[in-house]
Amino acid sequence: MPSAGQTRLLHLGEMEKLDKTLFRLEQGFELQFRLGPTLQGKHVTVCTNYPASGEVFDRRKFRTLLWHNPTGKEDDSDKYCKLDLQISGSYQYYFSLGNEKSGGGYIVVDPILRVGADNHVLPLDCVTLQTFLAKCLGPFHEWEDRLKVAKETGYNMIHFTPLQKLGLSRSCYSLADQLEVNTEFSSHNKKCTWSDIGALVEKMKNEWNMLCITDVVYNHTAANSEWLRMHPECGYNLVNSPHLKPAWVLDRALWHLTCMVAEGKYIDKGVPPLIENDHHLNCIRKIIWEDIYPKIKLWEFFQVDVNKAVQQFKTLLTQGKAKEKNLVEKRKNTTKSDPNQHLQIVQDPNYKRLGCTVDMDIALATFIPHSNGPAAIEECCNWFRKRIEELNAEQYRQTNHHQEQAVNCLVGSVVYERLAGHGPKLGPITRKYPLVTRYFTYPFKDLTVEEEETMIHQPDKACYFMAHNGWVMGDDPLKNFAEPGSNVYLRRELICWGDSVKLRYGEKPEDCPYLWAHMKKYTEITAKYFHGVRLDNCHSTPIHVAEYMLDTARKLRADLYIVAELFTGNEELDNIFVNSLGITSLIREAMTAYNSHEEGRLVYRFGGEPVGSFVQPRLRPLMPAIAHALFMDITHDNECPIQHRSAYDALPSAMIVSMACCATGSTKGYDELVPHQISVVSEERFYSKWNTAAHLTSGEANFQTGILAGRLAINRLHQELGAKGFNQVYVDQVDEDIVAVTRHCPNTHQSVVAVSRTAFRDPKTSFYSKEVPEMCIPGKIEEVVLEARTIERNAGPYKKDEHFINGLPNFTVELREHIQVINSKIIKQAGTAMKGPNEFVQEIEFENLTPGSVIVFRVSLDPKAQEAVGVLRNHLIQFSPHFKSGSLPDDHSAPILTTLFSSIASKLTLADLNQVLYRCEAEEQEDGGGCYNIPNWSPLKYAGLQGSNLSIPFFSVEENKIVFQSQTLSTVGKWLKAMFVYLKRIPRYLIPCYFDAILVGAYTTLLDVAWHQMSSFVQNGSTFVKHLSLGSVQMCGIGKYSCLPDLSPSLHDVPWRLNEITNEKEQCCVSLAAGLPHFSSGIFRSWGRDTFIALRGLMLITGRYLEARNIILAFAGTLRHGLIPNLLGQGTHARFNCRDAVWWWLQCIQDYCKIVPNGLDILRCPVSRMYPRDDSSPQPAGTMDQPLYEVIQEAMQRHMEGINFRERNAGPQIDQNMRDEGFNVTAGVDHATGFVFGGNRFNCGTWMDKMGESDRARNRGIPATPRDGSAVEIVGLCKSTVHWLQDLFKQNVFPYPGVTIKRHGKQETITYDEWNRKIQGHFERLFFVSENPADPNEKHPKLVHKRGIYKDSYGASSPWCDYQLRPNFTIAMVVAPELFTPQKAWKALQIAEEKLLGPLGMKTLDPDDMVYCGIYDNALDNDNYNVAKGFNYHQGPEWLWPIGYFLRAKLYFSKLIGPEIYAKTVLLIKNVLSRHYVHLERSSWKGLPELTNENGQYCPFSCESQAWSLAVILEVLHDL
Repeated sequence: MPSAGQTRLLHLGEMEKLDKTLFRLEQGFELQFRLGPTLQGKHVTVCTNYPASGEVFDRRKFRTLLWHNPTGKEDDSDKYCKLDLQISGSYQYYFSLGNEKSGGGYIVVDPILRVGADNHVLPLDCVTLQTFLAKCLGPFHEWEDRLKVAKETGYNMIHFTPLQKLGLSRSCYSLADQLEVNTEFSSHNKKCTWSDIGALVEKMKNEWNMLCITDVVYNHTAANSEWLRMHPECGYNLVNSPHLKPAWVLDRALWHLTCMVAEGKYIDKGVPPLIENDHHLNCIRKIIWEDIYPKIKLWEFFQVDVNKAVQQFKTLLTQGKAKEKNLVEKRKNTTKSDPNQHLQIVQDPNYKRLGCTVDMDIALATFIPHSNGPAAIEECCNWFRKRIEELNAEQYRQTNHHQEQAVNCLVGSVVYERLAGHGPKLGPITRKYPLVTRYFTYPFKDLTVEEEETMIHQPDKACYFMAHNGWVMGDDPLKNFAEPGSNVYLRRELICWGDSVKLRYGEKPEDCPYLWAHMKKYTEITAKYFHGVRLDNCHSTPIHVAEYMLDTARKLRADLYIVAELFTGNEELDNIFVNSLGITSLIREAMTAYNSHEEGRLVYRFGGEPVGSFVQPRLRPLMPAIAHALFMDITHDNECPIQHRSAYDALPSAMIVSMACCATGSTKGYDELVPHQISVVSEERFYSKWNTAAHLTSGEANFQTGILAGRLAINRLHQELGAKGFNQVYVDQVDEDIVAVTRHCPNTHQSVVAVSRTAFRDPKTSFYSKEVPEMCIPGKIEEVVLEARTIERNAGPYKKDEHFINGLPNFTVELREHIQVINSKIIKQAGTAMKGPNEFVQEIEFENLTPGSVIVFRVSLDPKAQEAVGVLRNHLIQFSPHFKSGSLPDDHSAPILTTLFSSIASKLTLADLNQVLYRCEAEEQEDGGGCYNIPNWSPLKYAGLQGSNLSIPFFSVEENKIVFQSQTLSTVGKWLKAMFVYLKRIPRYLIPCYFDAILVGAYTTLLDVAWHQMSSFVQNGSTFVKHLSLGSVQMCGIGKYSCLPDLSPSLHDVPWRLNEITNEKEQCCVSLAAGLPHFSSGIFRSWGRDTFIALRGLMLITGRYLEARNIILAFAGTLRHGLIPNLLGQGTHARFNCRDAVWWWLQCIQDYCKIVPNGLDILRCPVSRMYPRDDSSPQPAGTMDQPLYEVIQEAMQRHMEGINFRERNAGPQIDQNMRDEGFNVTAGVDHATGFVFGGNRFNCGTWMDKMGESDRARNRGIPATPRDGSAVEIVGLCKSTVHWLQDLFKQNVFPYPGVTIKRHGKQETITYDEWNRKIQGHFERLFFVSENPADPNEKHPKLVHKRGIYKDSYGASSPWCDYQLRPNFTIAMVVAPELFTPQKAWKALQIAEEKLLGPLGMKTLDPDDMVYCGIYDNALDNDNYNVAKGFNYHQGPEWLWPIGYFLRAKLYFSKLIGPEIYAKTVLLIKNVLSRHYVHLERSSWKGLPELTNENGQYCPFSCESQAWSLAVILEVLHDL
C-alpha cells in the first residue's frame, strides 16, 4: 500500500560508497538526499537513474536532481534534493564533487502486490507461499484440483518450478526450450499453451486470491536444447573459450577411465566397478597419477617449445649488421622503456601444446653476447635455453598443483556419491553413473584420447564441446568460473550438473545476439503471465545479464515480485545482488537451524521491531536494512525434515516460521508429511487432488491428511498478523524444545503468543521431559486462537505410492480453534497473578504440550490498562495522528488535560522555557533541587526536558520531581503529572514507549513555542539556525537570586515577581550565563566580557530585545573608574580588572541601536548608578539616575583622561594567585595614535586572562598572556565606538562632540572625528607586519618571524609578544573593517587559516611559536613553566569564539576581493560550520564547547556549552 506522508533522509558522506548497503523503501515514500558534514559547503551534484515523471526507466540514463533550500542560503543543513518514489525496482544514485564521483549506492523500492477481483493489496509480510514442482501437476486440465489443496490450506501464493519443456535428465531446472510449454501438460485432445496457463493464473488471482510466481533460469540450458545445437556460440565451447582445452582433455581421459572401470579392466589394479572402501579410492588416485596424468601431459598446454624458441633467438642474434644497429636501438628502447621487465611465458591464446612463447625483445635486451663471435652467441643461447627451461619447470609445478586439487576433488565426489551415508549411493560405476560427472558435452563417437584431442583444434567440431554448469563451494559469486583466469574446470572444483550447459552471454547483447534475444523473449513470456519470478541459481547468474532481463520484465509488469535464494554466506555480498537486481525477498530456510533456539533466532532476525518500540516520526533518517525475507520451513531442493528431525516437528516448526514478521512459505509435500525429498530430477509421480470426502482414495487429500488442517489455521493467522499491523516481535526460548513467539500490535496493544514444542529428535526414540515449565503471559488471555497436536492414528505403515506423491498415513493433527482457556486440552490450569503494580500476568500450567504440539493465545491488556492506554493515546493525538488508532475518549481525565498542551505552552516566556527545557545541576541547586540521577546510567545534564535527551533509558515516573515555581510553569508540571498518571496503569514494557511519546510531544511543542517568540531570522531559519538559537534559551534564565543589579525604578517593562519570603515585588531580569556547567550560577554566572561578546548573537539576532536592553542597562549601572566589571557579582562584589569588557559593552550598545527597531531610544533610558563616584559605596536603584548616553560619555572621557587605580580588597581574599603589582589597574589612550592601552606584566586585562597558579613550576602570579600595551581587538572596538559616536553626534542623537583633556594647563576637546582619524592613520602603519624587511615603521625587525600578518598588540612590555600570531586581529576586522587594506587583510586571513584554523575553533597561538602547546590540562602540576596548572590556556588550545570573527572577516573581505573568491569563501564557511552542526547535534549538552584541545580533540576542562561559542556561530549564519 502506498505509504503517504513518509519521508526518509539519506545523508551523503564524502567518498561513501554504499553499494553493499541495502536501503529499502516503499512506494509513496519521499526520499531526501541531504549533505553530511563532510560535503556541506561544497559543490555537490546528485544523480540517479530513477526516472523522471512520465519517463521509462533506463538503467544507464542518469539525471541530475535539483537542490531545494527551504530556508534560503545561510547554511546547508536543510538543503536537499528529493525523489517521490512511485515505481518499484532498484535504483542507483551517485554524487559528484565537481567532475569527480565521490560516492553513491542503491535504493530498492518494494512492489505493491494485489489480489482479488477488486485488486486489494497483499502486504509482503502476509505472503504465504507454496512451491510446486510443475511436472508433478500432471495434465493441465487436472491442475486446478491439485492446486486447490494449496487454496484450501490458506496459501496465497504459488511458486511453480519452470513450466517449459524439460531436457533429457528430466530435472525441473534443465530446460530444453525456454519458449515452449512442457508438452506433458497437454492431453490427447487439448494442447496446453501459455494463454491457458495465463488464464488459470488470472483466475487464481481473481477468484482464489492467490498470486503465482515461477522460476527464470538464465545460467544454463539443457544439454540437448535444439537451439543450442544451432547456436553453439551460446555456450562456453573450445572455440570461444580455448582456455578450457586442458580441462576438456582431462575430462575425456576421466571418461575413458570410467568406461574401463565399468568394463572391469582395472580390477587387477585394485579398482572394481563397485567402489566400497578407502583401498579402492587410493587405487583410483594411483591410476590417475601413474596412468592418466603422464599420458595426457597437461603441463604442455602452458609451456614453451624450448628448441624452437632457442632457434628463433639465435636467428635474431645473428642477423645482418644493418639490422643489428636497429636491434641495438631497439634493445636500448626496450630496456629504457621498462628496466623491470622480466622474461615471462606468454600464453598461447589457442592453447596448443608447447604453443606458448616469450617476448623476444625482452629476451634480446636481457641476454646480450659479450662479442659477435660464434662462441659468445652460443654461450648466450645456452643462458637463454636455461631460463626457458626454468620457466617451463615453473609451469609444470603449477600444473601439478592443479592436478593435486583435481584428484582430491574427484575422490571427494566419489566418496559422496558412492560411500557417504547421506549421499545418493549410486552403486557400481557404469556409463549412466560414471566415476565422476562429465564437465563437457561430447556429441561424437568415442575414440581414443589421442584421436579425440585432434578435434579440439577443428572449429567445426570443437564448438560442440561445451562446458556444463554447476556450482563451486566457497567461490566468489561475483566472478564467472568459466571465464579465462579461472581454473575451476581444470582443478575439478565444480559440483557439476551434467545435464546443463553453462550459457555464455558476454558483456552485452552484441557479444551473443541470439542468446540475449532468446532469453529476453523467455523473460517477456514469464512477466506477461506471472506476478513474480524466482531467480534460479541467482548467485551464479552474471549480474549484468539478470539486470537486463529483469528490466525487461518490469517494463511489462511494474510491480513484479522477485525472490531469490543466495548462497553467498555473506550479508554484504547478498546486498550486492539485492541492490543490483531489486530483489524483493530473499529465501531463508528454517532447515538451516540446528535446534529450536536457532529457529527462534531466525524468526527474530528476519523481521519486526522489538515489542514496545518507540513511535517513529514520519520524517526520519533512512537506515540500512536487511533484505526482506521469504522464510520457508523447507525449500524444494533440500532434504526432507522428517528424515533429519521427525514427523512430529512439521507442525511446531511450521508454526514458528509462520510467526515471523515477513513473507513465509513451504514446499508441497511438507504438509502431507512426505517422508523423503521430492526430487526435482527423478520424481515423476503426481501430487494429490483435493477431495472433502471422509474416505480418500489414492492421490487425494483433505484436512485429515498430514498437518493440512493445522496449516490452514497457521496460514490464516500469519495473514491476519501481517494485515493488522502486528509488527513487533519477541522470541522466548522457554526450554530446550519450547519456543514462544509473540507478535504485538503497537496500536491496539493486542498480542498473539504462539507456544510451540518442537521435535527435532524423534519422541519415540528420544527422551522428552513430561515436566513442562510454567509460562507467564502478561495481560489477559482473550482466547486460545488454536491448539494443535501431532498425533498418531491407526493406519497402515507408509508405502510409497507408485502414481501419486503420498505422505505418512499414520499421523494427523488434532486441532481446536477459537476456544476459551478452560476448554483447552493442552493447558492444565491458568491463574491470574500480579507481577507488580498494574502488571497482570496469566500463569499457564501445561499438561499436554507434547512434542509436536502448538498453542496460540490472543492476549489483550487487562481492561484497566487497556483503558489507560486508549485514553493516553487519545491525549497524544495532539502530537501525532499515529495515535488515533487504539485511542479511547476520556470522560474522567484531570481537568488540565482538557486543554491542549500547545495552548499551555504558548503562555510560557523564553525565560520560562529556560526552566522547562534546561537548567543544569548548579542552577537547580540554587532552587534546592537538582538533576535526575538515573541508576546504572549517569546524572542527566539538565533538569528540564532536554536533560532526558529523548533517547536514554529514563523511565521512572516520580511526580514529586515535577516542581516548577511560577504559575505558568506549574501548569506544565500539572499537565505532565496528569499524563504520567496513565503510565502507572499500563504494563512496564509499554512505559518506555509512552513515556517517550509524552516527552517528545511536549518537547517538540516547547521548541516550536520558543522559536515562535524569536526573530524572523530564527523562525525562517534552517535547522542549524534554530538549534543554535536554543542556546539563547539555554543560557538566558532567571535564578532564585537575581544576578543583575536592580534597574532604575523609572524604567518601563522591567519584569518582576513576588519574593517567596518577604512576599514583596522584586525585579527578575534574565541574565546570561557565561558557560555550562562551570559558569551557570551564583556570582560566577555573569561576566561582563562574556555577556557582551555573546549578547549580539544570543539576544539581538534572536529578537530578545527587551532582555538585551535590561542587561545593557544593568551593567551600565555598575560603571566604575570608566570600566565595566569583569566578574559582575551582582554589582556589589564586582571586580573591575579587565580592560576590554567596557569596549564590548559599547559595541553591544551600538549593535542594539542598529538592529532593534527604534534602537536609539536606549541612549535616553535611565541608568541607576550603583557607584555615582569611584569611591561610593553601592547605592540602591533610583538613588542617582542618568541617561545611558551620559554613562557612555563617562567611559570615553575616563579613558582619555587615563585610568589608574588599585583594586579594592586587593590581596588573596579576592585573588589568591595574583602578585601585588597585578592589582594595580591602568588604562588610557595614546594621544599620538588614538590607541587604547593599559595593563602591566603582572595582570591580564583581556580575554586571554590565565594567571599562573603553580609554585612547583614557579609561574604563580605571572600572567601567561598579559597583552599589555594596545591589544589589537581593543583598538578595533575603540575605533568602532569612536566612529559610531562621531556619526551619532552628526545626527544630533548624541550630545557630545568628543572628550576633553587638560594639556598645558588648559582644557582641550579632542573630537570623536579627530580620535577616529588618529586611529585610522596609525593602525595599519603600526600593526601590520610588512612584507618589506626594511619597513621604517618596524620598531623591532629582529622579532619578526611571520610577515603579512597583523600584530596581536602594540607597545607590550615584552616586545616579542606584539609579534605573536594570534586570532585576535580578526575581531578588529569585523568591528572596524575600515582599518584594513583589503589585500593585506586577505593575506593575513590566509595565514591565519593555514596556521590557526582548527576543526571547531582557532588556535590561540601560532603552532610555530616556541611556547605553543595545544593540550590544556588544568590539573597537571609539574616543573614545566609553560604548561603547569593549565598555564597554556591561551597558548595553543583551540577556542571556539574567535572562529566566528575569523569567518565573518573572511566573508567581509572576500566580497571586496571579487566574486570568485567570495563564492569559495562561502563554501569554506559552510564546510567549517558543518562541523559545529555535527557537534551541536551530538552533544549531550546541546551546545558548543568553550574550547577544544589541538586538532579538535575533546578538552575535559572546557565548559561543555559556552554562550559566546554559540553566539558567534549564529552571527556567522546571520552574515551569510
